[in-house]
Amino acid sequence: MLFLVYKYYLKTMNKIQTTVEEWVSQPQHKVKYFPPFEICAQLSEEVGEIAREVSHLHGYKKKKDGEKTDGLECEIGDLLFVLACLANSHDIGLEAAFEKSINKKNNRDKHRFE
Repeated sequence: MLFLVYKYYLKTMNKIQTTVEEWVSQPQHKVKYFPPFEICAQLSEEVGEIAREVSHLHGYKKKKDGEKTDGLECEIGDLLFVLACLANSHDIGLEAAFEKSINKKNNRDKHRFE
């Protein structure tokens, strides 16, 4: 069953990459993908925005009265978009990358956590 769940999400990752590729390929975009260092900076920025949302939800520093943010769901979506940009710009399939990662974790960490 777990394998089927992985396969479903992997297909979703392929769809994410295809959607991002279609979006950046539109004629109004002058640059298809930014240089890798810029994409990495954008990834860091998005991770920071996720951290801020988690801090607001679970930490001591709550949002200011009237402070508007996009929310955790949107920030995670932004991170996925930028991650797909990095993967696409290097011809890396998120599906294959995830499968390698989960296999590594299953072998290396199968007895590590209780």
